[in-house]
Amino acid sequence: MKNEGLNNQSDCRSRPGIVLLVTLVLLVVLSTLAYTLSSRLAARRHRDQYIIDYQAARYGCDSAVRYAFAKLEDINIPPLIARPNEPDFSNLFILSEVEYEELLAEWAAKDTYSRTESSGDMRDINDINDVGETGNISSVADFNDSNSLTVRGPYGPPWPFVIEPVEFEIGSAAVRIEIEDENAKYPVGWMLLDDEEVQREALAGLETFCEWMDVNSVRIDSLKQELKEISEIKTFKLDFKPIKERTPMKTETKTRRGRRSRRRATRFKTTTISVSEQIAKQTADFAKLFHSSLIDTEALARPAIISESRKESALKYMGLWASSKVNINTAPRHVLEAAFTFGGDADKIAGEIIRRRRVEPFTDIEDLRKLLFRYSDSIGKCEKYITTASRFFTIRITAVSGVAEASAIIAITKDGKKIERIALISG
Repeated sequence: MKNEGLNNQSDCRSRPGIVLLVTLVLLVVLSTLAYTLSSRLAARRHRDQYIIDYQAARYGCDSAVRYAFAKLEDINIPPLIARPNEPDFSNLFILSEVEYEELLAEWAAKDTYSRTESSGDMRDINDINDVGETGNISSVADFNDSNSLTVRGPYGPPWPFVIEPVEFEIGSAAVRIEIEDENAKYPVGWMLLDDEEVQREALAGLETFCEWMDVNSVRIDSLKQELKEISEIKTFKLDFKPIKERTPMKTETKTRRGRRSRRRATRFKTTTISVSEQIAKQTADFAKLFHSSLIDTEALARPAIISESRKESALKYMGLWASSKVNINTAPRHVLEAAFTFGGDADKIAGEIIRRRRVEPFTDIEDLRKLLFRYSDSIGKCEKYITTASRFFTIRITAVSGVAEASAIIAITKDGKKIERIALISG
């Protein structure tokens, strides 16, 4: 009896512990289920919201494409500007952030002094009302604050923009449109030329460009190998002639019973493929090849200089849309030197071009030859690689709605008001 009583007391004492343990287990299970359910609901809401945001961003991007083409039609020939009293954009790619800020400060001090001297105005240069009154800047700038200054490119906006980037809203999407001059960049297609006589100069031009951009020798060798693999797929051409192509035509003959039967063609149809059609096809083909995994663009996009105002990388200055000529009025120094490597005296010619075009852009290649008559032979050898008017442009569009982003890059050729789309990459 005594043992039975002890057992009953022990059972009574253990029951609350068992109940507590079961309760804790149930609470853990319920909390886990609640967390899992809430996580799934949150993920579902996030996914649904992303779909809504992406649809809004995609619609904004597609609408911006139509707006950009309409905007380009208004720009018959993008006007070049003179910049005789301003720093030139040509060497900005090589300046460190400290050197860039020193350049702006020197420009601000020089311009403030020249304006004061010319007007006889002896106001305190720290006067808040003493802001940019010169016509050399596209927007109002305070020359007492160098941070408000920007170095203009050949068209006015910073290089390589043709017009100021446009920003607006379409529904819930914030849209940005940028139009860049592709003829102001180094044409990668030169490395794939089918003319063996100029392959050495093309290689020297690439090395000159890469050395200016501080690309190491390992990456240069890798880029050469990548371009060699592309050349095995397709070679790059500069000179085109109309091609006559014969295509077979199918003929029909009647049998005695009146039925029609086909027989192997014995007649041919001759069609002519124009130069513009050949160029368009080559451009579209290389646009696909250059933007494929055959080229490691991520390595080329690694910044050499990065700051709040500038992002410099080799990829920024490389033409990957199969442009074949460099615009001497809009290209920076290292691109000019790469172009004139085909004729010699590249550094001297590039320096003369940069000095003269700040005052007045070159009208044509003959104008360049007359003004730089000492280098006429070198210029003649480079004539098919250079131009004074750009025809290749890219339109970059980004649209952001909530957490979603849609983008599009469109390569176009422009001849007067005639615009032809070459290729489109969307994301």
